[in-house]
Amino acid sequence: MKTFINSWFFGLLAIMFVGCSKSSNYDLYSPDGCLSVKIGQSNKGDLVYCFYAGDEMVIDSSRLGYRLKDGNEFPAGGWIIAKEEKASVNSEWRPVWGKRSIVADKYNRLTLQLANRNALSGIKDMTIEFRLYDDGLAFRYSFPENMDEAAECELTQYNYVTDPTAWFYNGEHENYGPVLLSEVDEVRPSNVTLRVSDSLYLNMHEACLLEGDPLRLTSCKGEHSFAVASSPGVFGQLKGGFTSAWRVIMVGKTPGALVDSHLLELLNPDPAPDMDFSWVKPGVAVWDWRIDGAIWDGFTYSMSYPSWIRMVDFAAEQGFKHLVLDANWYGPEFETDSDPVKGDKAKDVQRLLAYGKEKGVGIWLYLNDVGGRKFPIEETLKQYGDWGASGVKYGFMKGSPEEKNLWTQKITRLCAENHLLVDFHDGPVHPYGQMRTWPNAVTREFCHAQLDAHRVFTPTTFCTTVFVNMVAGPIDMNNGMFDLRQGNTTRVDENQPVPSTLVSEAARTLIVFSGATILPDIPEYYRKYPALLDFLSAQEMPWKESRTLAGEIGGYIVMMRQTDDAILVAAATNESERTIDLPLSFLNEDSYDVRIVEDGDDGHYLTNRETLKVSQKKVAKSDVLKLKLAPGGGACLLFRKK
Repeated sequence: MKTFINSWFFGLLAIMFVGCSKSSNYDLYSPDGCLSVKIGQSNKGDLVYCFYAGDEMVIDSSRLGYRLKDGNEFPAGGWIIAKEEKASVNSEWRPVWGKRSIVADKYNRLTLQLANRNALSGIKDMTIEFRLYDDGLAFRYSFPENMDEAAECELTQYNYVTDPTAWFYNGEHENYGPVLLSEVDEVRPSNVTLRVSDSLYLNMHEACLLEGDPLRLTSCKGEHSFAVASSPGVFGQLKGGFTSAWRVIMVGKTPGALVDSHLLELLNPDPAPDMDFSWVKPGVAVWDWRIDGAIWDGFTYSMSYPSWIRMVDFAAEQGFKHLVLDANWYGPEFETDSDPVKGDKAKDVQRLLAYGKEKGVGIWLYLNDVGGRKFPIEETLKQYGDWGASGVKYGFMKGSPEEKNLWTQKITRLCAENHLLVDFHDGPVHPYGQMRTWPNAVTREFCHAQLDAHRVFTPTTFCTTVFVNMVAGPIDMNNGMFDLRQGNTTRVDENQPVPSTLVSEAARTLIVFSGATILPDIPEYYRKYPALLDFLSAQEMPWKESRTLAGEIGGYIVMMRQTDDAILVAAATNESERTIDLPLSFLNEDSYDVRIVEDGDDGHYLTNRETLKVSQKKVAKSDVLKLKLAPGGGACLLFRKK
């Protein structure tokens, strides 16, 4: 991308800001000079911005501000920019865990203090802070302490110069899209990935949502723009001291660049100084929910102590860090008298926790929102911590999105105080970078988990979700089912096979970013395929480095992740058979042994799922490997130094 702004741009800027003095126009550039934002006042006094990638205008003149319930809009006529402050930050963030061990925290900042010269009452001043990173723009609003005004809406706009192709998060359903933005005529939840051109992709989301309504975006048919549709302020009030979430425009030359970004986390604060998160251990976990009813050699798995012991032994054998216990261990999860501390199998769970501690395997405990609210949540989570549980899976939270966000924050904080990891399921509040402040918030079901969504889950669905939902943060998709026989099985909860191949299932566990990679199958099916089991066991988090090597939305993805002693690469494709040329330039040294697991020659995600072939090679970073992926299939590569 070019880093200069040519003469036609200055002419356009002069037209856009007609009626403003030259001193009223402000600009900000990214540290590498490739992105820029221009802020100024229109001839009506409205505050507007334009966003550029190199010499290409991406977002045309777009409004900033709010409208109050009395109809007054601001900033508008009578408002002035009273003060401008600029600063640059060049630092680094060393996350407890994440996609890589060291993250550059580098940006340029512009803070504008605005004042209403005509105000006798109401809102008299406000501040807007802009930050420009090499991979995106963020801005937020903040207000003084001495105010409390009823707000009608946020006026923030995103008016795109072109008509981008969009893919939207869509809850428990397949992603909405691809669709031209001009064809969308509705309010949709955040987040959304946009293809502006073959070399420019955006993701629209938010970061650091401390209070207020989670972001929703609205668009009108025939236009290629977004406006913020979520309720402004705190339950519709712009209260004193309110600071909005960051409005974030992530930028990448490829969709994989969005996946690899840390922009959302960087816009959240570090943990409180008195919080120690050295106990947070991300990693692979086994799970008791999908094993229920599976039969192997005369043993029938169930959600009970004997099966739990077998799962803990398997986890210890493979170096997996956790076992997740799901619903009903303390009684029927939706019954108000199911006591989450004393109910049903609580004694067995305490025995299991002690056994897991001996084996070095942590135990997660499920908690439904019914029990979470019926019984004192502080006492429940403290008891789990005192028992020695390693995490909490919280399900079916009720309330408005704004209420759910506050309850999510409370549970996350209480879990941190009791050294518990946490995973929110069943329509959770979207991720917004909170894993920086709360590293114990390791994942959430911000997706259509593949075993719960057979009505929509296809290889294309997977290859879309990883470029949309996963951009927002770590997600729990429950990949890695190895029992893929034709026809129904004996499992109680879900007896249909996943539309995938064995190799693709293993590949998906690496591709999906999560602090808890939760495996859904019984030990015997993993032991049946030792090369793939080795690939799962090599996923030793936290990752030292991660990189999306290639991919296209809805088509395919190739992901690389590095541990202390191995480099893993996984590829997955949609329903189309695909051959991928993989340059090995990502290797750190010249000489490696690599084990390659590919689909069998006649593999197919519907008709021949359980076929694979394994090869071993010596390679150098100058080499290029050719990978053949079956329809709906994948590839798994495990590199170790010679």
